[in-house]
Amino acid sequence: MKTAIYPGSFDPVTAGHLDIIRRAAGLCDRLIVVVMHNQAKKPAFSPEERCALLRRAAEGLPNVEVQMFSGLLADYAGQQNADTIIKGLRAVSDFEYEFQMALANRKLNPNLDTVFLMTSAEHMYLSSSIVKDIAAHGGDITGLVPDSVKNEILLRIRKDGNTWQH
Repeated sequence: MKTAIYPGSFDPVTAGHLDIIRRAAGLCDRLIVVVMHNQAKKPAFSPEERCALLRRAAEGLPNVEVQMFSGLLADYAGQQNADTIIKGLRAVSDFEYEFQMALANRKLNPNLDTVFLMTSAEHMYLSSSIVKDIAAHGGDITGLVPDSVKNEILLRIRKDGNTWQH
């Protein structure tokens, strides 16, 4: 069984994330979408809330499961018997950092490969930060996030106003 991991902060999940999840699910037998802790970011949603949003967004994809983890991704991959990390790329600017991470993960776990998936053209500009900014200022996030989680994202971001930071 081929197991892949799609890691990220997913704060919140976007239509771009869901695009990568759907496509990655077709490349493996088991896809684990893992909510990771990123010390550089101040999240709007707790890890548990992000997992719940992802589970709702990925409903209907039978080989997709959602988990959370704090630690080294290479270690987590070993624990899950995963041999592939999936990373979504929006632009060339994403590649340099992700390439370094892929090499570091391979050094820590020689059985681990990273597969880069280019986002679909309609999502190239999209990020969780953009979604939060639009929502915080009363903008319409229809099409930017999965419909199944849109209202929950709006309620949280608009309730908190502009308190979140990138």
